[in-house]
Amino acid sequence: MSKFLSMLNSKVKLSSKIFDKDIEQRATRDGYGEGLVIAGDQNSNVVVLCADLTESTRSEAFSKKFPERFFEVGVAEQNLATIASGLGVSGKIPFISSYATFSPGRNWEQIRTTISYNDSNVKIAGAHAGISVGPDGATHQAIEDIATMRVMANMKVIVPCDAIEAKKATMAAAKIWGPVYLRFGREKMPVLTTEETPFTPGKAEIFWESAGKGSRKKNPQVAIIGCGSLVHYALLAAKELDEEGIGAYVVNCHTIKPLDEKTILEVAETCGAAVTVEEHQVLGGLGGAVAELLAKNLPVPMEFIGLQNIFGESGPPKDLIEKYGMGVKDIKAAVKKVLKRKK
Repeated sequence: MSKFLSMLNSKVKLSSKIFDKDIEQRATRDGYGEGLVIAGDQNSNVVVLCADLTESTRSEAFSKKFPERFFEVGVAEQNLATIASGLGVSGKIPFISSYATFSPGRNWEQIRTTISYNDSNVKIAGAHAGISVGPDGATHQAIEDIATMRVMANMKVIVPCDAIEAKKATMAAAKIWGPVYLRFGREKMPVLTTEETPFTPGKAEIFWESAGKGSRKKNPQVAIIGCGSLVHYALLAAKELDEEGIGAYVVNCHTIKPLDEKTILEVAETCGAAVTVEEHQVLGGLGGAVAELLAKNLPVPMEFIGLQNIFGESGPPKDLIEKYGMGVKDIKAAVKKVLKRKK
C-alpha cells in the first residue's frame, strides 16, 4: 500500500484509505448541507431556497438553524430561480436546490434570463446528478447538466469529487461573486480528500503521478482527467495500470468552468495523450471542455469516458456505472486505446 500512496502528489494530502475496501463512504449532497450551515454562520446574507426537496437536497440543517433565512418555494422550480435572482441582485447570497433534472433542467430558461444574464449572485445546487441516482431511472438522471450550464455566460461550474470537497465548494461559492452551478450526487461515494487537501475554485489538483512499473525515469504516458464520483474510479484504474507498466497522471478537475488551462496543458504536454472521465454525457461536459482547450493550444489523442449519447435506466448505481462503460476496466481500456493512437 505504501508503494502506491507514495505515487500520490506529495503536495496533495488525500485519505490514506483510497484503495481500501473500508474507505469511508458519504454522498456529496451531505457535504453541501454541511457547507451551507458553515456559510450561513460566516455570512448573514446567505439565504437558502428549496423546491419541496429540503431533506433530499440536505438543505434541512440550514432551515432548522436559520429558519428566518430559509424559503420553501414548493414544486415550482421556475419560481425558485426567479425569486433567487431578485435576492441575488439585492445584496443577498441565495442558494437554490432541487434535483438537477428539475434545476437546472426544468428552469434553464429562467436561470439563463434572470440569473446569468443579470450576473445575479445566485448559487444553483443540482442534486441527484448522474446515473448513480440508480433506481429513479432515466427521467431523474441528470446527464446533460454540465453541458447546459457551462455554455451559459457568467456561469461557473463546480463538480466536487467527494463530500469534503463538496463542503469546501459550497463555502467557496458563497464567496464568489456571480452565478455558480454546484453538482452533487445522491449515492454514497468514497471520501478521497481530507480537510487539509487543497481546494481552490478554478485550480485542478494532480492526485496521482506514476511513470509505470520499471519505468521510473520516464514521464507518465497518459493524463486521466476526471471530475465527481469517477475520480475514485480513475485512481483505481491508475493503480492497476501502474502494475502493468503504464504510468499516468490522475487530475481532479473539479472546476469545469473556468477550466484550469495551465494544469491541463502541462499534463497533456508531458504525456501526449489524455482521457477524460465523467458521469455525464461525453458531449459538452468535462471532455468537451478539455477537447476545446487542447484543440486550440495542444492537439493530442483523446478518449472520452462517460455516457455515449444514450440515456440511463433504473438499476443499482454501481451496476449502471459498469453497464454504461464508466468503470475501472473501461478507463483502462480507454487509456490503452489512446496510447495506441499516440504511437
